[in-house]
Amino acid sequence: MGRVALVTGGSRGIGAAISVALKEAGYIVAANYAGNDEAAKAFTDKTGIKTYKWSVADYDACTAGIRQVESDLGPIEVLVNNAGITRDAMFHKMSPEQWREVIDTNLSGLFNMTHPVWPGMRERKFGRVINISSINGQKGQAGQSNYSSAKAGDLGFTKSLAQEGARAGITVNAICPGYIGTEMVRAIDEKVLNERIIPQIPVGRLGEPEEIARAVVFLAADDAGFVTGSTITANGGQYFA
Repeated sequence: MGRVALVTGGSRGIGAAISVALKEAGYIVAANYAGNDEAAKAFTDKTGIKTYKWSVADYDACTAGIRQVESDLGPIEVLVNNAGITRDAMFHKMSPEQWREVIDTNLSGLFNMTHPVWPGMRERKFGRVINISSINGQKGQAGQSNYSSAKAGDLGFTKSLAQEGARAGITVNAICPGYIGTEMVRAIDEKVLNERIIPQIPVGRLGEPEEIARAVVFLAADDAGFVTGSTITANGGQYFA
């Protein structure tokens, strides 16, 4: 039987591609989601991957959700922290609520999800934690001081935790996608996309969710045990960290 992998935000966009790729690689996959019941049901019907609903911003909900996944499927050995939200605004117009919502989900969510599975990974001397950060956590972005701060924090979390997990056989790595052709990105005005965004990408196109998913499958593998504390930049050459 394959290892159990849990993907947060795993029923839509990049998360859905990650869930499917892990399943195809032989993992038993659980996909967490926060609110879209219709999309989650459609995803399960299409893929056969079980979905579980809770907010990664709520520590107690994460603990209970993880307990349910492990009861249903077995110990979680691969955790992909993919869930994220945006609440964009220029800083002088940003509300405390917009700041807190993004930090609570995109940064504290990593603690809330990783902390409950960490002891089991240490006991079993194996674990893979893969954090989906962002190009904007590396270079910053106007109108996203909350999002960029959280995603930069994800990288600090990755590097610190990698040092703690190394001797226990746990790797912790990050992936920083650039502009990926998800439903959200493709909803951007076509003129803006073609004249302002894509020209900044040296390869001349958006990335595909499956390209991020393949990087996750690599980092999740048993054979990737010497790769830890690393950041994979997957942005078509738009930014070099």
